[in-house]
Amino acid sequence: DGIRDRSPSRGLGDVYKRQVPTRCRRTPATVTGRLGWLRSGDSSTSHRLDSLMPDSPTPSEPLLATLAITGVGLIGGSIAAAARQRHVAERIVGIGRTEKRLADAIEAGLIDEGSTDVAVAADADLAVVCTPVDRIAQDVRSLAAVMPETSLMTDAGSTKRALCQELTDLDGTHGPAFIGSHPLAGSTRQGFEHANPDLFDHKVCVLTPQANADPAQMARLETFWKALGAVVLRRTPEEHDQALARTSHLPHLVAAALAGSLSEEDTQLSATGLRDTTRIAAGDPSLWVPIFQHNSSAITTALARFQAQLEEFSDGLRRDDGCALQKLLEEAKRKRDGLG
Repeated sequence: DGIRDRSPSRGLGDVYKRQVPTRCRRTPATVTGRLGWLRSGDSSTSHRLDSLMPDSPTPSEPLLATLAITGVGLIGGSIAAAARQRHVAERIVGIGRTEKRLADAIEAGLIDEGSTDVAVAADADLAVVCTPVDRIAQDVRSLAAVMPETSLMTDAGSTKRALCQELTDLDGTHGPAFIGSHPLAGSTRQGFEHANPDLFDHKVCVLTPQANADPAQMARLETFWKALGAVVLRRTPEEHDQALARTSHLPHLVAAALAGSLSEEDTQLSATGLRDTTRIAAGDPSLWVPIFQHNSSAITTALARFQAQLEEFSDGLRRDDGCALQKLLEEAKRKRDGLG
């Protein structure tokens, strides 16, 4: 079905070259026209990330012969869009639960082929699982059963400790390898209709290798995310979950609690501040419940720290202590300004 290319210039190891049928080809220009993907850069991007960005020009030839994406929604669709626009993959296949949605993704130019059968990924060099965190492990094992032994699997989930522990046997010794990924990018919007090829541009992507991870596979995965425009950092799964509990999961919980505390009358007097503060509460609850459950211990710890901060504000209000309130607000402003 093809010729194996062992040339190191491919950048992601052994791949299979396939002749893609003409009817499945999607040029970047066609895709751009259909979904309006041409977007201007974000001028507010932190200069600190600029300094970390590698030189990652668009490859002269695809890094991958076949890229498989399980879950072609906002994140999966954006990965496909970025890979298409940046010529990262020669062929992109999608795996999902609804044939109609996959057909629509093909029509939109995101993927070349879609199926509810994981066997469509049988010759994939790399697979990215973009399903809810409570389904990722099962989806990875389904892929591992059909993909080539030298292939690589990763995910885009927001929790890592439990997942990586469950998949620690997939180290590439006797089959495909799994290494966790978490691109810190997204939106409250859902569906591949909102896919954006620039979603990962200058955004951090955290890789969470286990101690037994193959360095060569790590290099392959890092090359892939950099080719999509991301800034790649490495953390242990435990470090990732503890940090994300404070920087992502707790903020969502707090935004949801604040939104949930409002009365119907309050909404009549809401303005930009309230909408900005509660924006992320508009995220899909069915995606966030598993995240809270999978990282409950770290979130509980972060919540206790946050409650202690709230108590300091509450104490300052009870004592009418303007100096204490000023100090708390100034420290909060200093840290917020530091986010860029």
